[in-house]
Amino acid sequence: MKSIDPKDFKVTAPIRLQELPTDLNNKASEDDKEDKLDDVREKLSELQDIMYAHNRYGVLICLQGMDTSGKDSLIREVFKEFNARGVVVHSFKTPNSTELEHDYLWRHYIALPEKGKFAIFNRTHYENVLVTRVHPEYILNENLPGIESVDDITPQFWEDRMTQINNFEKHIVQNGTIVLKFFFHMSKEEQRKRLLRRLENEEHHWKFSPGDLKEREHWEEYMQFYEEAINKTAKEDAPWYIIPSDDKDMARYIVAKIIWEEMKKYTDIKEPELDDKVKMNFAMYREQLKG
Repeated sequence: MKSIDPKDFKVTAPIRLQELPTDLNNKASEDDKEDKLDDVREKLSELQDIMYAHNRYGVLICLQGMDTSGKDSLIREVFKEFNARGVVVHSFKTPNSTELEHDYLWRHYIALPEKGKFAIFNRTHYENVLVTRVHPEYILNENLPGIESVDDITPQFWEDRMTQINNFEKHIVQNGTIVLKFFFHMSKEEQRKRLLRRLENEEHHWKFSPGDLKEREHWEEYMQFYEEAINKTAKEDAPWYIIPSDDKDMARYIVAKIIWEEMKKYTDIKEPELDDKVKMNFAMYREQLKG
């Protein structure tokens, strides 16, 4: 298998999604991809244990992509070796009545990872500049001052939201949260095949929603708004990675490898040292336990 380099997927300049691949066409076998993933997720699990003891950083993994792009299965496969106390998954659906009584970032603030833990946002704060742009009428549910109708939602409104999101991420990074953002770049044809499989396989019927077909009709709009959001919020301290996602197994390995390579840069994450006085008394403690 060709070596995976995070730099090949990181957004460092304006991108056009239609020019980026949705499949690497890597010739690796299924067993090879699984073996590679198994190796990386074991390393991540060990790192998380050390990070939990170190208790200085939290890690926020943001996953965005169209329906069927593989976010759920990636969470299951990449993080399954983690200690359950060290990782929390949040799937952000339509805001409920309590959430709508606060600003749109509130529910994301309160879901941020504790120090020493990973939090995974399956759909994220970016829904507020993606779904709401395709369906601007949703903004009216927020009961914002000066927004009485869709006509009141100007281009500046979206610019302000991008700035607010950048500020939100800058703030949490400066306070010890490592932020990594992944867009699952899937072709429209691959989505068609996956939706069809949900209809044809009885065991997957529960995954199908007619709403998926309605959102599919807005594919081009979503791609436009994803592209704009990524270009305006790809920062060095909160980077975006574009993950070719037509091959789910390869996408899982790429994401895991990127997380591992990025986390290795934090060389200060180490198990805390015991106090010298405690170490000096180890022999005494052993004797006490033997008694």
